Amino acid sequence: MDNKMRELSGGITAVPGFLASGVYAGIKKVDKKDLALIFSERPCSAAMTITANEIKGAPLLINQKHIKKGAGQAIIANSGNANTCTGKQGLRDAEEMAILTAKALKVKFHLVYVASTGVIGEPLPMEKIRKGISDAALSLRRDGGRDAAEAMMTTDTFLKEKAVQINVGGKTITIGGIAKGSGMIYPNMATMLSFITTDAKIATADLRSALKDAVNKSFNMISVDGDMSTSDMALCLANGMSGIKVKKGSEGFMIFQEALTYLCTQLAKMIVKDGEGATKFVEIKVKGARNFNDAKKIGMAIANSNLV
Repeated sequence: MDNKMRELSGGITAVPGFLASGVYAGIKKVDKKDLALIFSERPCSAAMTITANEIKGAPLLINQKHIKKGAGQAIIANSGNANTCTGKQGLRDAEEMAILTAKALKVKFHLVYVASTGVIGEPLPMEKIRKGISDAALSLRRDGGRDAAEAMMTTDTFLKEKAVQINVGGKTITIGGIAKGSGMIYPNMATMLSFITTDAKIATADLRSALKDAVNKSFNMISVDGDMSTSDMALCLANGMSGIKVKKGSEGFMIFQEALTYLCTQLAKMIVKDGEGATKFVEIKVKGARNFNDAKKIGMAIANSNLV
């Protein structure tokens, strides 16, 4: 890690202006948190990368519409049910989750993103989720990042969060992240959710570029069992509250890019270490390749080989 960067506790809520919560809505049969809410006190620039699977969960179809505006302010995420392969009803349910969250937080509908992870093919228990969203909104706290991370877990055995702070022009920018993922992990955003927050003041196009690069060098470089999921994504919200402008091509952007990639890499490594049935953590280093893409192809071929 670069000496301009230092780690913090608190995950997503280490970032000024962000609150979060995690509650038990009753989606899971056991009494464990299963509904997470992340909220920024002001509208944010937003960037997203999603699964490459041709079959996408209903929440992602809603999010693809919302991300076109390049803005966001809240994320509502449930575990225990993926809301995938649920037809038109699944789309209506995902949309209702966004509508209810927007009303509870008094924000615009298109600023809310939805995520679901868990069992495929079963309808969401919307009666429980409706109450859960209300409870989650009332439970928002400035130190609620850990609860949100816990509420995202499915087969995960430990929660995954990280936060870093960087110095740009004598001032600080904070980046926080949480993730879930354990089984069915393969590149191109497979079976994992990651939500990232920052107080950097950055244009949507530049944030999109930074997130894409960070994801390609982290989450899209890992494999646990080679399966590709239908529901998962990385989403980054930047509320600009630091007041520090980060523009592509500047030194500040390079520092921000490095920190974002570091944070995503640390979260990705946590996912691999928590792989279902995993007893080993292996890093593959490729030397002498013509370029990054060639090195990646070689590395992933080795990682996914049944002979290894």
